[in-house]
Amino acid sequence: MSSLAKSISFDQGMMWVDLVDGRKLGTPLAYFPRLLNAKPELLNQYVISGGGTGLHWVELDEDISVEYLLMGIGDRTRETRVAA
Repeated sequence: MSSLAKSISFDQGMMWVDLVDGRKLGTPLAYFPRLLNAKPELLNQYVISGGGTGLHWVELDEDISVEYLLMGIGDRTRETRVAA
């Protein structure tokens, strides 16, 4: 599987995930409110887990699947409501 993370960086409103195959994936922090509202020093306290399949922030209680990022899926912890 080539869609494995090797590093993460941040800039104004974006998270950049460098993949082992050389691609760089940019995702708006607005997709992940915990990251968007985090202090910069907490953003950099991440762990790449599962051999590169996941991103984890202990202090922020945030876990992100690299596979889901590639599919454009954001925060899955928010409650979704179906309109009647």
